Amino acid sequence: MPEPLVTIAIPTLTASPVLRECLFALERQTCRNFEAVIIDNSGKGLVREMAATWSGVTVIENDQNKGFGPAVNQAFRKSKSAYCATLNDDAIPEPGWLEALLQAIESRPDAGMCASAIRLPGGTQLDSAGMLISGDGTSKQRGNLQPPEAFAAPEEVLCPSGCAALYRREMLEQIGMFDEDFFLYCEDTDLGLRGRWAGWTCLYAPDAVVEHRYSQTAGADSWVKAYYVERNRLFVLLKNFPIRLLARVPAASCSRYFWHLVSALTGRGSAARFREQTSNPAELFYIVVRAHFVMLKHGPRLLRQRRAIRRQARIGARDFEQLVARHYISPREVAAL
Repeated sequence: MPEPLVTIAIPTLTASPVLRECLFALERQTCRNFEAVIIDNSGKGLVREMAATWSGVTVIENDQNKGFGPAVNQAFRKSKSAYCATLNDDAIPEPGWLEALLQAIESRPDAGMCASAIRLPGGTQLDSAGMLISGDGTSKQRGNLQPPEAFAAPEEVLCPSGCAALYRREMLEQIGMFDEDFFLYCEDTDLGLRGRWAGWTCLYAPDAVVEHRYSQTAGADSWVKAYYVERNRLFVLLKNFPIRLLARVPAASCSRYFWHLVSALTGRGSAARFREQTSNPAELFYIVVRAHFVMLKHGPRLLRQRRAIRRQARIGARDFEQLVARHYISPREVAAL
């Protein structure tokens, strides 16, 4: 049989009922030239019985939670498709989702990535229309909580959210796949920035619509999420930011921490939601300190990766600085989300 055009990787930890909705939605895709691979990270074989009822679905079972990036990489390595897609197990794509992504990415030979229009339940607000990045390496969803109509035009964006993204295999073979040391969160930003260093661009396809039942696995503002987001944004920085941008990081970080404190005290933003879940506000301080110590521990590896990224770079440091400036989100805006 000929190789499918697209391999769709769907990691899952809980195999919740939403995964069934996801698979039903894939059956209704107008583009049929794809294979779906579910990576079961539960360690309990939760997907086996469910997948038996779906034709054309492959299941990879892991004996423990490998994390998002390693799970996706497992699926991509087993395929030879020209394009590789990621799809969260709590994301429900509309029938024209995959077709719209393919039309966008095939319209530009320099496009290595394509971002979906990811909407929150109900469809009246966006979750993501691509990604933005702050001066301290924190990445956030472009268009978050905005009406989809405000982001109705196809355009270049920084990189896609891994919740529902399409990648060109040619790019992945050149720069590598997801960094498996990230485990959870920010691995899509790291991959996207590595792609941009290598000269690839990213397009936003507004007709590639997905509904996202947000963070059902780790929790929208859980301790686990807070730690990995903080740790991994440091990984992103050390691997990808040029020296001039790194010099500005301490000020940008202090600004974001300040605005997180303001948001927590005023009951808004992720810091306030985290505060509601814990009786010990000092946990946030502990998360920040621990993340920095772990970054130092991984420093030699991250610096080796940094040098490898620069060796194959097709843009210069100033080009990268301009790219960040075009797709920038302020620390205050980060804290408010």
